[in-house]
Amino acid sequence: MTATAVPAPIGDLLRSWRQRRNLSQLELGLGAEVSSRHISFLETGRARPSREMVIRLSEELEVPLRERNSLLLAAGYAPLYSERPLDSPEMETVRQALDRFLRAHEPYPAVVVDRYHELVSANDALDLLLDGVAPELLEPPANGMRIALHPRGMAPRTLNFAEWSAHLLQRVRRELQITGDPQLASLYEELCGYPNVQTITPQAGVQPNDIVLPLRLVDVDGRSELAFFSTISTFGTPADITLSELAIEAFYPANAHTAMRLLRDVSG
Repeated sequence: MTATAVPAPIGDLLRSWRQRRNLSQLELGLGAEVSSRHISFLETGRARPSREMVIRLSEELEVPLRERNSLLLAAGYAPLYSERPLDSPEMETVRQALDRFLRAHEPYPAVVVDRYHELVSANDALDLLLDGVAPELLEPPANGMRIALHPRGMAPRTLNFAEWSAHLLQRVRRELQITGDPQLASLYEELCGYPNVQTITPQAGVQPNDIVLPLRLVDVDGRSELAFFSTISTFGTPADITLSELAIEAFYPANAHTAMRLLRDVSG
């Protein structure tokens, strides 16, 4: 016989999300315009939430769309949010928008990743960052965090690896706190096991005059240094799970030498 996983009761799930957000029943009730007594009844199973109540509480708790569907199912309702493959016809405008962004950002590197930091798309300028990365790490589904922190990835070229690894792990921890996703938890544990990674930024890692923490890399010539900072963009009003889990990381030169190096690649 095959054991079938039984979904957690809706009350337990609501309590878990509330506690993850460090909210009291009163605070959640005030934000959702519901009495704390009703929140208590929902969490203990003394009351059953309506579909609208599940959606309202999910929004107040900032539950990701994927997990909102799980809450709806646990409450006995059909999922609300669809999950279309990025290559589906309905996502054509999204693909075009991503491609325009990536091409317009050249000669600077940019990459699109999903919820688990797997590479979805990138522009040609990313090749400069990936130089020297072991081919097996670039095989689909390539994972951006593995590429950055693995000893056969970008780690040997990263001059400020202690600070940069602490920054990346802090990002994954934050995402894990938001989603509670077990796959992200597994990825985090894997990354923490790589040689020389740091989970906390070293005390001397950021200087008072620093504006941002740059990614500092040895150039492919082995002599000069490249420096980048990055921004992360997401879609503002997604109603599709796939879209809600996409992020664009765009890298910019942090000094004049790096800018000239990237421009030289284009002119060359």
